[in-house]
Amino acid sequence: MDDILLSDACTALHNEQLVVYPTETLYALGADIFQDKALKDLFRIKHRPFSLPLSVAVSSLEQVDIIAKLNKVAEQLIQAFLPGPLTIILEKKSHISNLLSAGKNTIGIRIPNDPIALTLLSEYGPLTCTSANIHGKQTPESVEMIRDMFKSDEITVYLDDGKRNGLPSTIVDVSDGQLRICREGSISIDDLQTVVPKT
Repeated sequence: MDDILLSDACTALHNEQLVVYPTETLYALGADIFQDKALKDLFRIKHRPFSLPLSVAVSSLEQVDIIAKLNKVAEQLIQAFLPGPLTIILEKKSHISNLLSAGKNTIGIRIPNDPIALTLLSEYGPLTCTSANIHGKQTPESVEMIRDMFKSDEITVYLDDGKRNGLPSTIVDVSDGQLRICREGSISIDDLQTVVPKT
């Protein structure tokens, strides 16, 4: 990835602006999770209801620990599947904005298995990881299509890495230390249960 473009993305995020970045499944719309103005702008341009929480992308277990309270089941899943297409819902820490979590005490976190995403997240820090689309519409597979969908100068930087059309991430809730499948995606239920068997 072009170092100048990465620097531009970090500057934009610092200035409460939005960026589009690739994951291993789809393109994501990124905002600094600690800037409420950026979060509000993201909800607005996506036409996303504030009642729906946003998931967060991080680059490491250390960044997970900044945002959420880890437990044994979460650690087992992280070791087995992350980086990868798995979103893990955990109890959030108190300093995390209620805008991000839609007023809930939980937050969804993933570590995308994509070198551009991991570099950005490592350089800048945790970002929102919501699909780069208008709420309710299919996520475009290319940056060109995303630009056309939003037609917005509020997305300042696009990190283009070709087409992305993978299955969405699998979502699991382990906030109480038990495994619950919320959405099956790229990782199957059978795969999850080889690591955390049904009780």
